[in-house]
Amino acid sequence: MKFIRLKGNLEQRNLDNRLSYEPDIIEFYLSERDLGDQELIRDRIRQLHDRGVKPYLHHPPTYRGTYLDILSENPDARRFYHESCETLARICEEERAKCVVHAHYVHTASCGNVTRERTALLREEIRKIMAYSRDAFVWEDSTEGLFSYGCNPYLIEDLIEPLALPLTVDVSHTFIGYRGDNERLRDILERTAPYAQYYHLVDSMGLVHDSLQLGLGKIDWRMVKPLVLGKDFIFEITLSGDHSDCTPMVESARYFADIEAEERVAAK
Repeated sequence: MKFIRLKGNLEQRNLDNRLSYEPDIIEFYLSERDLGDQELIRDRIRQLHDRGVKPYLHHPPTYRGTYLDILSENPDARRFYHESCETLARICEEERAKCVVHAHYVHTASCGNVTRERTALLREEIRKIMAYSRDAFVWEDSTEGLFSYGCNPYLIEDLIEPLALPLTVDVSHTFIGYRGDNERLRDILERTAPYAQYYHLVDSMGLVHDSLQLGLGKIDWRMVKPLVLGKDFIFEITLSGDHSDCTPMVESARYFADIEAEERVAAK
């Protein structure tokens, strides 16, 4: 099947499940604890290279149970953010991988007081992280706050463009940020195309972070497909249980492939 591009964790059982589908890309979702075993991270990346699978990492979202924010006033959280990015930059450069990173998550300080001045402050903090590696990181948008397309009118012109910032565009995050507006989603996909290297393809009803299988939400995937083809992406769907079974991601790949097949038939 085409477009088998999946997400998982470092557990061998989890990885074996993904590899059984012969994927093109796997993204490893890391925890704070995972950074305590850097050799395991390297081993999993090497397993992917041995199978011809392109590896991505995802920076840990939390520190001591609290979501990360690059502008956090907690000095320990700021220290962890920088040290973990420096570590992952080194791993990515040495092991030929890339790492998805969030400037902030929801319910953090960066989700309030969205101004041009704070956007500039965020830009300079991101610049510091980019000093660890220009090529390792791809920056993912949030559903709200300073790094949300729907909430911050200054994000592209005052932050992304000046830094020529490599992006991960999460289609569902953008859709939710615009309260389910497919035309606004199209506009962002077109405007960020020069900087987007990677996409998270996830469906949504456009109201909350629901992470649905493709076809179960309101995103117009026939519109999205030609705007993301030719670049890297995964199907990042919420899984049940211990997350070892990635069937909803595989079914999303099938849905995406079927759209392409339908369009080829219609073009004849």
